[in-house]
Amino acid sequence: MNEVIQAMKGRRSIRKFKPEMLPKEAIKQIIEAGLYAANGRGKQATITIAVTNKELRDKFSKINREIGGWDESFDPFYGAPVILIVLADKECLTGIYDGSLVMGNMMLAAHSMGLGSIWIHRAKEEFELPEYQSLLKEMGIEGEWEGIAHCAVGYIDGELPEAAARKENRVFWLE
Repeated sequence: MNEVIQAMKGRRSIRKFKPEMLPKEAIKQIIEAGLYAANGRGKQATITIAVTNKELRDKFSKINREIGGWDESFDPFYGAPVILIVLADKECLTGIYDGSLVMGNMMLAAHSMGLGSIWIHRAKEEFELPEYQSLLKEMGIEGEWEGIAHCAVGYIDGELPEAAARKENRVFWLE
C-alpha cells in the first residue's frame, strides 16, 4: 500500500502524551508539512503559532478547559508538551477549510514521524478574547484572525488506539 495512504489509515487521535519536549527540528518539520497544505486560490492565508513554553501551554490549556466547561483537573491537551495553533485570515473565504487542511497535514506528519497528535477545538473562542487578540499584536501579527484548531503533539504514552470500524453507506457512485 502507498505509504501516504497507509499513514492516513494508521493515524489516530492520541489522548495521553509523555511530558518530554520534542526536538525543535521535529516541530519545524510538522509545521512545514502544514505550510504545504492545499489552500484556496493559493492565498496561503493561515498561520501557525507554536507553543512550546510550558507556562504559556498551561495558560492555553486553562482557558480551553474553561471554555469547554470541564473540571480544573482536566487537561484538554492530554499532557502534550507542544501545541500548534492554526489561525486563518478572517478576510479569506476559504480560511476555515484551508486551516483544516493545515491541521490534517500536521497530524499526518506527526504520525509519520512516530509521534502522536490530536485535534483540539475552541481556538475560535480563545482568539475572540481580548487577551488573545492582544497576544497576536504583541507577536507582531497584524490583521483579523480566526482560531481554527490546536494540534497537540508529543510522544505517545501507551499504545496506539485501534481504529474504529468504518461506517457503511458513506460512498455513493454516479457512473
